[in-house]
Amino acid sequence: MIVSGVILFVGALLAFALSAVCGGGASFILIPLLGWILPGAQVPAALSIGTASSSISRIVTFFRNIRWEIVIWFVPPAIPAVWLGAWMLTYINPLYLELLLGLFLLSNLTLIFQKQKTVSASSHMPKFALSLIGLTAGFVSGLTGAVGLLFNRFYLRYGLSKEEIVATRAANELLLHLIKLFLYASFGLLTMKVMQFGGLVALAAILSSISIKKILPYLSENLFQKIGYSAMVLSGLAMSWNASANLVHQNQLSLSYQPVEDGIDTKMQWKKSTFEIDLEYDDGSLEIEYGIKLADLPNDKQQAVLKMTAGSDHYILEEVYGVNKHYYEVYIYKGGKLSKYDI
Repeated sequence: MIVSGVILFVGALLAFALSAVCGGGASFILIPLLGWILPGAQVPAALSIGTASSSISRIVTFFRNIRWEIVIWFVPPAIPAVWLGAWMLTYINPLYLELLLGLFLLSNLTLIFQKQKTVSASSHMPKFALSLIGLTAGFVSGLTGAVGLLFNRFYLRYGLSKEEIVATRAANELLLHLIKLFLYASFGLLTMKVMQFGGLVALAAILSSISIKKILPYLSENLFQKIGYSAMVLSGLAMSWNASANLVHQNQLSLSYQPVEDGIDTKMQWKKSTFEIDLEYDDGSLEIEYGIKLADLPNDKQQAVLKMTAGSDHYILEEVYGVNKHYYEVYIYKGGKLSKYDI
């Protein structure tokens, strides 16, 4: 517990320090770290405690830089979407969304090497676009507990200065974080352990906000953008890796292959299902096989299998697809012997 807390605090301090110079990113960096300590469904709750504290401290520090014309169109549609995301958290596996978000963040890789264009402060998005972004941000935030860096591209291309990005993001997200905390509490996700680790994240967030005002003046707008896109890519890499590793573990994914006569037999295990791919050298054909139940067979073939397997100890059915091929295989275990039939 103590070791985990120390690791989390140091990691959060570093994450929010990076967030201070790139307009965000701490949340997406902390998701894998919190996932190592807490159950997946509790990660957004602990994260929201820290991010709410960060938003409050940044609003206090940069209040004069808030772009309220963005806030008033962003926040209202985000509020019901937060509730929907938090509600869905109790029913779906957030790892799948984490993987998708990670891949999306990785798509910013090319922007690191592009020459950044100066965006005029007057080139605003249509109001409905701001509302749509707020709606999406609210839903993703309720489901993952983090959202800031995901929409960093929007802030960077809207013509906001460094200080305006930090301040406006904090104003947009504060109410969402507070609503999420209420919802997480009502769904039973704010346990004592979540409160403790969330408090450590909050302390790190406040300490980083104290230093941010001194750091930003030393960064050019172009460097600020480069760091922002780099943080998105690094966060995407960490999220994709963490989500993939956890999905492999949860679903007992395994891959194996072995040489067979005139080809290679490859098997993939996903949960309780097995998929098999056979590649034959002689004719270059590729076949995909996976296990099925008797009820999945057509009626006439069900009767054939019942006759073939009468008195057997055990049998396995597989459906086979290939180029211009579709048939079924029956493996019958009887008296210590294995027999295979195609039907």
